[in-house]
Amino acid sequence: MTDETPICSAKGCRAAAVWVLAWNNPKIHTPERRKTWLACEEHREHLSQFLGVRGLLKDVVPFGEWEAPDAGAEGSA
Repeated sequence: MTDETPICSAKGCRAAAVWVLAWNNPKIHTPERRKTWLACEEHREHLSQFLGVRGLLKDVVPFGEWEAPDAGAEGSA
């Protein structure tokens, strides 16, 4: 792992990210806006459930296949 390797967004995790969890909070974001969390294999389900039960999760995509909608429309946690 290098300094440029994306890491999991789970608190305290330093594992390489292999998933992108795209989410949106409709109370504060426009419908097309996508914020992103990164997840390792171990934390993908937990982070997905956290966002899902709140109605925020929009998509889960393998990191290598993620394409941001456009510049400025994505973000991190």
